[in-house]
Amino acid sequence: MDENETPQLTEDEKKLFKDLMPEDLNEILDTGVNRRHFLKLMTLAGGGILAAQSAVAEQLFTKPISTAPAELAPATIENGVNISLKVNGAARKLTVDSRMTLLDTLRERLELTGSKKGCDHGQCGACTVIVDGRRVLSCLTLAASCEGKNVKTIEGLAQGTNGANVRLHPVQEAFLKHDGFQCGFCTPGQICSAVALLDEAKNGDASYVTENVRKKAGPLQLSTEEIRERMSGNLCRCGAYPNIVAAIQEVQSGKPVEQNFRFSA
Repeated sequence: MDENETPQLTEDEKKLFKDLMPEDLNEILDTGVNRRHFLKLMTLAGGGILAAQSAVAEQLFTKPISTAPAELAPATIENGVNISLKVNGAARKLTVDSRMTLLDTLRERLELTGSKKGCDHGQCGACTVIVDGRRVLSCLTLAASCEGKNVKTIEGLAQGTNGANVRLHPVQEAFLKHDGFQCGFCTPGQICSAVALLDEAKNGDASYVTENVRKKAGPLQLSTEEIRERMSGNLCRCGAYPNIVAAIQEVQSGKPVEQNFRFSA
């Protein structure tokens, strides 16, 4: 099916949406099922509300959902500038408002919603992505400033596929192993920051706690103090910091890291 073609709904599917999402029915009939409708239906499924319509729901879930972002007419964009950049290895060309941030471009124009908008003031790190190998706060970075650059987001870290399973980046695997997240909202920024941090350590880049910043060091073996300092721009409201540090240490050292938990009597 062409990605721009609107899938036709069966009568049973129309009845399903009419019963469960009547407020969205007209939009669905006009434009088809988009990601918002699909996620809403998935939420209802998670609550067990679709039990009686399971056969129809299963049929609908197996239909391809077009993820192609809608193109805006140039006339609707104020102060439009044309930009060309690579995002997760794919060349992208689009027209954006010259004031549009990289974060909004990724989320709203390219539908890469893994990068989160937390504070939108560059203070929490949830929006961290990697631009030309360096981590940046995408909420403070203008999309127009990324002309010709290579942007990597959380969606682009997995290393290809292995059969039906995606081969996760070692940092992603370590975060899973060590429970480096709880609510998960900050996790994309934490992981992107950790990936860039490991490259910084390979290059011997100094941090605030480096003893001698004048001396250009070789690859660094990061201590707990170094990791905490270098990750200090990424906040975790749930407080999973010891787990995050352990995950980064394990990836860098290549050896299992045991955590020592202290419990109050």
